[in-house]
Amino acid sequence: MKGLWSNIMQALGQKHAKAKAPIYDAEDREGLRRAGRFNAELLDFIRPHVKAGMTTLELDRMVYEYTLDHGHTPACLGYKGYPNTLCASVNEVVCHGIPNKIPLRAGDIVNIDLTTIVDGWHGDSSETFLIEPVSDDARKLVQVAFDSMHVGIDAIQPYGKLTDIGRAIERFARLRGYSVVQEYQGHGLGHEFHQEPGVPHYVPKSGASQVILQPGMCFTVEPMINAGTWRTMLDKRDKWTVRTMDLSLSAQFEHTILVTESGAEILTVTADGPQPGHKF
Repeated sequence: MKGLWSNIMQALGQKHAKAKAPIYDAEDREGLRRAGRFNAELLDFIRPHVKAGMTTLELDRMVYEYTLDHGHTPACLGYKGYPNTLCASVNEVVCHGIPNKIPLRAGDIVNIDLTTIVDGWHGDSSETFLIEPVSDDARKLVQVAFDSMHVGIDAIQPYGKLTDIGRAIERFARLRGYSVVQEYQGHGLGHEFHQEPGVPHYVPKSGASQVILQPGMCFTVEPMINAGTWRTMLDKRDKWTVRTMDLSLSAQFEHTILVTESGAEILTVTADGPQPGHKF
């Protein structure tokens, strides 16, 4: 009966899936795992250096050199004209912050977003770091952002719906008084940096996605959680930096996820970073 039910659900998923998302086989999955492991290693490498007095430009240089020293490729560098290896988003910056020469200060929160190409496969993950001591408000925001990501990951089931992820995240964050950014979302990952399926972290008013999560899909879950409005604004000068519209704080965490026959496999688990249940 279990095998029959699995076959029925798989056929249903194939019939109704609308996203042109790649379905990866066993060999492909190993390539994705290697990329995810290195990206996690890279976050652990830079972790001790994300502290007061360091500049995000120095962090960028260190990540660039470490990546090349290990024979891999920084995916962000030159991607659609992006000028650096990592994205460093401080305080009210939601995402795509360009590294600069301004030292990090006590009280800051900073998201470090890394993407690496390993043997042709992409690994992508990010964390928000607290430059202690931080305010209680900043700490609570970072906690909700971290927990929101894992609530979304926990909602992933083979042959479930893509919308389950956004519904879980949006409900969790809103019940705690925070908003979820709608203009930016998670994305499929593989040989390409951004591909199907797109992964909203909320449920669009136009209707829930009918995309079915099939084993072999790979994508990121990376909710951006704001203390104020969910609306954002793009820096008109650099065309990359995204800030909250009201300049309130924003925090984000990201993992690369592989949907397997038994559930969600996190490909970017760090050895030294926060694990599910962590308290900041």
